[in-house]
Amino acid sequence: MNSFINALVPVAVGAVAVVLVLGLVNMMRGGSPSRSQTLMRLRVLLQFAAIIIIMGVIWWRNS
Repeated sequence: MNSFINALVPVAVGAVAVVLVLGLVNMMRGGSPSRSQTLMRLRVLLQFAAIIIIMGVIWWRNS
């Protein structure tokens, strides 16, 4: 169970990074503005999830 919990944080942070890079690449290439907006909204959602996961892992380790 601990290995699963330890793997959650890097996966969450990696997902945020991937979506961020995809959004930036789309903007730099002059891609669809609506796609960039969708990717940035997804990034914000994933950041929220990553923060919740990180706080949950901290709580789990301290209890």
